[in-house]
Amino acid sequence: MEFNRKDIDQEGLDILDVVSKAKKLNNWMYKTIEPYCKGTTLEIGSGIGNISEFFVTNKYDISVSDLRENYRTILKDKFNLPENKVLDLDIVDPDFDTKSKNLLNTFDSVFSLNVVEHIKDDNLAIRNMVKLLKPSGNLVILVPAYQALYNSFDSTLEHYRRYNKKSLTSLMGNYGEIISSFYFNAVGILGWWVSGKIFKNKMIPEGEMKLYNTLVPIIKMVDKVTFNKVGLSVICVIKKK
Repeated sequence: MEFNRKDIDQEGLDILDVVSKAKKLNNWMYKTIEPYCKGTTLEIGSGIGNISEFFVTNKYDISVSDLRENYRTILKDKFNLPENKVLDLDIVDPDFDTKSKNLLNTFDSVFSLNVVEHIKDDNLAIRNMVKLLKPSGNLVILVPAYQALYNSFDSTLEHYRRYNKKSLTSLMGNYGEIISSFYFNAVGILGWWVSGKIFKNKMIPEGEMKLYNTLVPIIKMVDKVTFNKVGLSVICVIKKK
């Protein structure tokens, strides 16, 4: 598929393109959050659909969203979704309640992966995501873990912060009942540290991503052995009160 790359987030798109090829890694992430997703589902910050692809393939009633028009165009073409399933949604818009009034209390599940760390007012982001849920709906959030790992990758990706289990559950616990909280991808810590902290890479090398994707079956076993007590990312799930 061809699309216009002018006036777009080129570095972000390049990274998403690299990650899109890591099918085993993306499928692992999907299978990790999928048990917490039910019914009508919305993804916040879908990018080019690296995770939503699996929801679409498995016939979920899913809506996708992104701030950038070019990403929304890619999502429409990639998944052949109707207009009302591809949303222009700013989760921290000052006029969120008015602009999104038709979406409030609509979804059984909302998930957002590697998005909240890009938002300065993360408290507002979580509060508005919860507004989109029906009563007892689930909100699933995945963010980068451990501030000590902050490096050139984070800077390039314009991350405000990284989290840990305590800080993420503290943030989300204000808006719902904690259903689950755990770390994800323990082995990824080493690669992130070496490539971003020691070698100062600003982009994820495609060769490294291919190798990592190949090793996913082994990497998944490490998470089981460590009981998800450590990881490159942290996940929290809450139920709307």
